[in-house]
Amino acid sequence: MANATDRLHGKRLTRRNFVLGTAAASAALMPGTVLAQNALSDLLQAPSRGNWDDQFDTRGTNVREVASNSPTLSSNTVASMQAAIANYQQIVQMGGWPMVPDGQPMRLGVQSPAVVALRRRLAISGDLPASAGASQAFDTYVDAAVKRFQARHGLPADGVASTYTYKAMNVPADLRLGQLQTNITRIESKLGELAERFVMVNIPAASIEAVENGQVVQRHTAIVGKVDRQTPILNSKITNLNLNPYWHAPASIVRRDIIPLMQKDPTYLERNSIRIFDGSGNEIPPQSIDWNTDEAVKYLLRQDPGKINAMASVKINFPNPHAVYMHDTPQQSLFSELLRFESSGCVRVQNVRDLIVWIARDVPGWDRQRIEQVIASRQREDINLTTTIPVYFSYFTAWATDPSVVQFRDDIYQRDGSQQLAMTDVNATAYAANEQNPYARGEDGY
Repeated sequence: MANATDRLHGKRLTRRNFVLGTAAASAALMPGTVLAQNALSDLLQAPSRGNWDDQFDTRGTNVREVASNSPTLSSNTVASMQAAIANYQQIVQMGGWPMVPDGQPMRLGVQSPAVVALRRRLAISGDLPASAGASQAFDTYVDAAVKRFQARHGLPADGVASTYTYKAMNVPADLRLGQLQTNITRIESKLGELAERFVMVNIPAASIEAVENGQVVQRHTAIVGKVDRQTPILNSKITNLNLNPYWHAPASIVRRDIIPLMQKDPTYLERNSIRIFDGSGNEIPPQSIDWNTDEAVKYLLRQDPGKINAMASVKINFPNPHAVYMHDTPQQSLFSELLRFESSGCVRVQNVRDLIVWIARDVPGWDRQRIEQVIASRQREDINLTTTIPVYFSYFTAWATDPSVVQFRDDIYQRDGSQQLAMTDVNATAYAANEQNPYARGEDGY
């Protein structure tokens, strides 16, 4: 997957800026617009500009939609994957696709022999129409195709072919075929369990689907477990919600995270509203504990409700042997990261209040207004569901809700049988960075 450096390309010529620039040039000239008009004229009149014309640009912006309201867990997905597998088998039999030179980034307006290989790669995978030709120009057809490819692989759809876009493109076709075959089996194994209404967490995609009557009614970005603290695969049923929950630090988090943090900063617990209790419920001052040992593990460390609580406004409970759950988080900025494998096993949910309103809608007296009022009060309160809702934590690195739109994600936990699918060098970089940032590591503990 891409990291921060792969996402930040600085100012660039986007389709929107190109169109706005054209409009500005045709408007009444103001100071500063003459240079823009001359630059645009030079570009359009350049003999090496390739197929730049209005008709081409208009048609090139017609990117086929990648998103779908069809659930990942459905018989329609299996049918689409079967068709995709047949297509990928043909691609493999024909020799696969070419390797794309992974040197300099390529974007709209670039002229390079490498664009020819890029076009060929995108055409074989169905992202670029065959009619787009084999020009060396990175034109609007290629821009739209790269964006479509990126969206299918969970990458920022910015149209810039760069390091991790190249990595995804250069996974051989036979490995992608194997990924589809592995994951269709995973999906098929789940279909007999499905209810009309359920929640599905896809761990490699770090995403959540709320499904009802065969349609996705809500999608949520998620943060899931790190490689060394993996989110488990499980089936359960949501039983209740805790509004303004306490957070109880498990022994593993006390040992691995809190003790080292207290060694560095003795005020850490106080600043984060975490209190210590003994077995009789008596509060213990942090100063009475030897933080150079594991003494703290034998006590209960509990964080009070509030804005900085590790679970923020809500905890979603379902019985399971792993003691994991879904919850809100005060660290909302992490949802904008591409590498969202940051927790210690639990699943953080973006826009979680939308999800809990949907979960609790059949519970008398618990509409959105009351939920928001209770959260605003910072008072601890529970919602016990009258009807439990199935929840599935799943591991799907490949799926297709449409035969022509095949989705792939990194095999973050290395369960697909090939190290190349895991992008392990990306993981190593991410986790090295996390070791320097305890908040990115997931101070919620889960």
